[in-house]
Amino acid sequence: MTMQKPSIPKGTRDFSPSEVAKRNYIVQTIRKNFEQFGFQPIETPCFEKTETLMGKYGEEGDRLIFRILDAGDFLSEVPAEVYQSANSAKLAPYISGKALRYDLTVPFARYVVQHQNEISFPFKRYQIQPVWRADRPQKGRYREFYQCDADVVGARGLWQEVEFVQLYDRVFTDLQVKGVTVKMNHRKILSGFAEIIGAPDKLIDFTVALDKLDKIGKEKVEEEMIQRGITPEAIAKIQPVFSLEGDFSQKIAQLKDILSTSPTGLEGIADLEFIYTQTQLLGLQTAALELEVTLARGLNYYTGAIFEVAAPKEVALGSIGGGGRYDELTEIFGLKGMSGIGISFGLDRIYLVLEQLDLFPKTLDNTLDVLCINFGEKEALASFKVIQQLRAKGYRAELYPESTKLKKQLSYADGRQVRYVILIGEEELSNAKAVLKNMLTGEQTSYPIEEIVKAIGEE
Repeated sequence: MTMQKPSIPKGTRDFSPSEVAKRNYIVQTIRKNFEQFGFQPIETPCFEKTETLMGKYGEEGDRLIFRILDAGDFLSEVPAEVYQSANSAKLAPYISGKALRYDLTVPFARYVVQHQNEISFPFKRYQIQPVWRADRPQKGRYREFYQCDADVVGARGLWQEVEFVQLYDRVFTDLQVKGVTVKMNHRKILSGFAEIIGAPDKLIDFTVALDKLDKIGKEKVEEEMIQRGITPEAIAKIQPVFSLEGDFSQKIAQLKDILSTSPTGLEGIADLEFIYTQTQLLGLQTAALELEVTLARGLNYYTGAIFEVAAPKEVALGSIGGGGRYDELTEIFGLKGMSGIGISFGLDRIYLVLEQLDLFPKTLDNTLDVLCINFGEKEALASFKVIQQLRAKGYRAELYPESTKLKKQLSYADGRQVRYVILIGEEELSNAKAVLKNMLTGEQTSYPIEEIVKAIGEE
């Protein structure tokens, strides 16, 4: 009987040491900037009570939540008629009281409400943890993936929006990614469009169609709007929106004309104008800030400014981050009046950007600085004493675990991309010497054992 080769579930991934080093490089860069901007780290459990998650993501989201079977004899409590119905939706509440988290946002809302008496508001938190979705696996879409989120709750001031634009700019500057665009829109501007056309109840239909302008063009968007019940007369009123041109300030001027009779729309324009003006005064290092009126992500969720970060044009990847302001996050758990704003970084897509643009530091794969060759018990002990000194100085050092052929040990050193190899054989040990081999140049130099650590520091 042949053993089946082991495998992992669809939609999950193994990460090699090299991949983990690259992912850590991105995460550490994001974390460093989160903390420099005053965000505090929290962590929440990988699974929550099912009731915490269900009903928070809409019908489609509920369907993608991974449930966890209760421990023990979970079927004993199920009423016979439910069990015999063979209806999974009816059965689930009896056998599954917990579920893997679908995102970091709902657990954060639960955290804020649960710990509201211990938190100092405004509360700035960041969270970098995996989430799980029972989605159909495909290229770029996984069932297990990391989210990198930063949120502020308990503050309504627009300076926070300005700070998030600065944060995006700083992170991508540190990662040396040039050509990133922070696109910005406002929920009230989109609501203003719906007011202008006299169909506020069609806001979602209007924006879903408008969001496709870049992909399918003006004519197709108009066709879709008509199919969604928006009249040709209403579409005619909003025609200028389809052809907004110019820089941020020029688009703002055009929007003021289009939305001149919409108080809601003008409020949105005023917010964006403030964010843009302050950002211009503060300056950006590498990112560009653009007004994108077709941007409508998370419309059921966001209530103010909306952000989406586009990858450099030479990398056809679309969004690598996004977020926005929300006013009802904690209301789902009974805490009202807690305005918030949050952004996220798309770790997997940022990884692809850095890989395609060859921006990962070349030193990331170097996970070992020094390897000591193992020539036998006495020689290994002397080598280990040197290793202790090296580690105390901050070097990553190890002893090859067994005394075997020198060629095999040097091959291991090559595979680990080790820069230095220390050889303390029988002859060297009797003379209190050590040979230092530079694996890049092939050069070998003999030193007294007590000077070998110093010699590496001077190379």
